[in-house]
Amino acid sequence: MEGSIEQQSGPVSDRPVDTSSAPTTPAEPEGLSKNARKKELKNKQKEEERRRKEEEKEKSAAMTKSQVQKPLVADDDDIDPTQYFENRLKALAAQKTAGENPYPHKFFVSMAVAEYAEKYGALESGQHLEDVEISLAGRIMSKRSSSSKLFFYDLHGDGAKVQVMADARHAVMDEAEFSRFHSGVKRGDIVGIVGFPGKSKRGELSVFPKSCIVLSHCLHMMPRQKVVPGSDNTTKKETRYRQRYLDLMLNVDIQQIFKTRAKIVSYIRRFLDRLDFLEVETPMMNMIAGGAAARPFVTHHNELNMKLYMRIAPELYLKELVVGGLNRVYEIGKQFRNEGVDLTHNPEFTTCEFYMAFADYNDLMDITEKMLSSMVKELTGGYKVEYHASGYQNEPIEIDFTPPFRRIDMIEELERIANLSIPKDLSGDEANKYLADACVRFDVKCPPPQTTARLLDKLVGHFLEETCLNPTFIINHPEIMSPLAKWHRSKPSLTERFELFVNKHELCNAYTELNDPVVQRQRFADQLKDRQSGDDEAMALDETFCTSLEYGLPPTGGWGMGIDRLTMVLTDSLNIKEVLLFPYMKPVDEPPTKGTW
Repeated sequence: MEGSIEQQSGPVSDRPVDTSSAPTTPAEPEGLSKNARKKELKNKQKEEERRRKEEEKEKSAAMTKSQVQKPLVADDDDIDPTQYFENRLKALAAQKTAGENPYPHKFFVSMAVAEYAEKYGALESGQHLEDVEISLAGRIMSKRSSSSKLFFYDLHGDGAKVQVMADARHAVMDEAEFSRFHSGVKRGDIVGIVGFPGKSKRGELSVFPKSCIVLSHCLHMMPRQKVVPGSDNTTKKETRYRQRYLDLMLNVDIQQIFKTRAKIVSYIRRFLDRLDFLEVETPMMNMIAGGAAARPFVTHHNELNMKLYMRIAPELYLKELVVGGLNRVYEIGKQFRNEGVDLTHNPEFTTCEFYMAFADYNDLMDITEKMLSSMVKELTGGYKVEYHASGYQNEPIEIDFTPPFRRIDMIEELERIANLSIPKDLSGDEANKYLADACVRFDVKCPPPQTTARLLDKLVGHFLEETCLNPTFIINHPEIMSPLAKWHRSKPSLTERFELFVNKHELCNAYTELNDPVVQRQRFADQLKDRQSGDDEAMALDETFCTSLEYGLPPTGGWGMGIDRLTMVLTDSLNIKEVLLFPYMKPVDEPPTKGTW
């Protein structure tokens, strides 16, 4: 540095001096101006260094802010979905040509993502456990990068998420290979990661990979927009139901609905098993559609050249098992009813039915209260649940499962609320005409055929069911509405039957079982009259079942509950499609749209 100064100014001793005009005072020390210049240059250098550091600090802060506010993504993430798909196919073909297997057979996972989050969530900000090796696998749902040496991912799995900070400094690959690999990883890919746990300086739990591998490739462009239950966009809701796999990927809350559903089924099994019930399976296809009043699906057995019906209920088979000595049996399974599709009905649905020898409908009401109240408390922590009955945009209602549940007598309460005086003989024409007139007077719609049972059902739905927000037993149905229930021991023409309603919808149906074979045949004969009047939901005569009753069915209580509707209440779901992984959907002519919802 000193040489450069001398070259610019030249040595002082080389300058010409006029000795005749030299002052008489002592001369200024030689080199004083040289030191001053050196000091001035050093000060400039320090100022330039300070400015440079400030500029670098500002750039770094701006880059960090840009990464937080506007994460960078791969350029081809914004291209046409069809072109994206073709590009991914070409990339896979190139790997195969190079002798690589793009779909590995196995990857060892040391822990689930949710387990990782729980185990290492308490680490300090900036803390790294580089001596700990873990291996995780999951789906990449977000990708960000600021350079070819640093990539950020959101790894989803098991309903949890963890950040992946892929830094070239930690990787076993060289920088060129690292950049090439991570540039090829896309949103939606399933990856395996071997690395160490830690937290970023900002305190976000992360995994720092030493090596990564793509286990399965997402060839389609992943949708970015989440669609949650309650959305007003019908098209997007339809897409959620048709492509449930995408719905589950994008909406973790949807996964929770089906985990809750599984817990409900598991709880019912444990509850009944503790009461010494035996779980059984009965046929899905029957020669006679019996056990409920519903229109069946029809199929055909080619080898036997005969018509068969998909079951509408397992009831008759289960009661035959009780006749055989299996005193407590239950079945959880699918039923199929050829009916309309609405917010609470799906042609294929799941029920639990149990039959308990030496019990009546009073016992079953007690069991129902114990089962549901204890289930709600175990799953939610209390007896009360919130439900957005009027839509998610409005305030929720509170449904209270605290036992005991309210009980109302069907005919007595209907007469009281509607100010009716229904004829006692409900099997006659007088009662039919009276109820038909009542429907007209109260503007209650009852499409043909207007049988007495259907007219009563419509009036009960209009006046009684509307009052049943909290769990409510509607009890003592007329015999004409309950062909399989036993007559009431003290109220003529009524039966020992109840339906449990929650949020105005039927949840359970149960009764003291009719075990008199003579009366049962007569009830089936009465149902035949309704069928001949045009009611194709009326029950058909099942001779095999009637014969089994002739061998002796002990006093028995029978019970059924809809799993789907209970799941709706406990997951705050307004549409039955939300609690069915694959609900019935009308066919569409075009395949699902790729990349967007």
